[in-house]
Formats: sequence, structure tokens, C-alpha cells
Amino acid sequence: MHALKLVSIMGKKKSSVDEKELRLPAEDEVLGIIIQMLGYDRVKVKCADGKVRLCRIPGKMKKRVWMRMGDIVLVGPWDFQPDKRGDILYRYEHGEVRKLEEKGLLDWLKEEETAY
Repeated sequence: MHALKLVSIMGKKKSSVDEKELRLPAEDEVLGIIIQMLGYDRVKVKCADGKVRLCRIPGKMKKRVWMRMGDIVLVGPWDFQPDKRGDILYRYEHGEVRKLEEKGLLDWLKEEETAY
């Protein structure tokens, strides 16, 4: 009986993910893709503006949101070194990535794939 309760809870969680609002980049934020995991709380991210930034995963995300190479993330460039450094603000899930593609926000990624 306990296992049935867990399954129903897991089903509810999936439906709430579909209903949440898509987070779009603000004026001072940029989309990117993780290209290298550097260890501890650092990753290299190829951003939509063509720059590769060394990004930090904030403590509140470190244990709760697992990052992998190829994940689409939202980056907040630092004020001090905006072209070289930034913070990971959000990791997009698979369904959210599809919505970003539909809106045309990931066209820069397709252009890079054809360039190689």
C-alpha cells in the first residue's frame, strides 16, 4: 500500500513540472550549453553571445540540481568580468528545452553545429 502512495506522488510531480512557467533570459542573462565539467562547482559554458565562460554553480543548486555536459543553462554574467565569468542561474529540463527551440531561442546552437 505504501508503494502505491509513492507512485501517485511521483505522478503528480511530473504534471506540475509541465505546468510551471518557462523561465526566459532577462536583459542581463544569456542562454548557454555546458561544454566541460571542471570539478568542485565550476563548469565551462558556451553562451549564445559566442563567448565561453567559466561559470560557478551556486550553493543552493549544487546538491539539488545535477548538471551534465550538454545541458542547456541560464547564465548570469558577472559585473566584474562579464566576458569570462558567470553564475549558473537555472538548468532547463528536457520539456523546457523543446519549448525554447519552438520559440527560436536555441537557433544559435543549430548554427554552431552546421559550422563544424
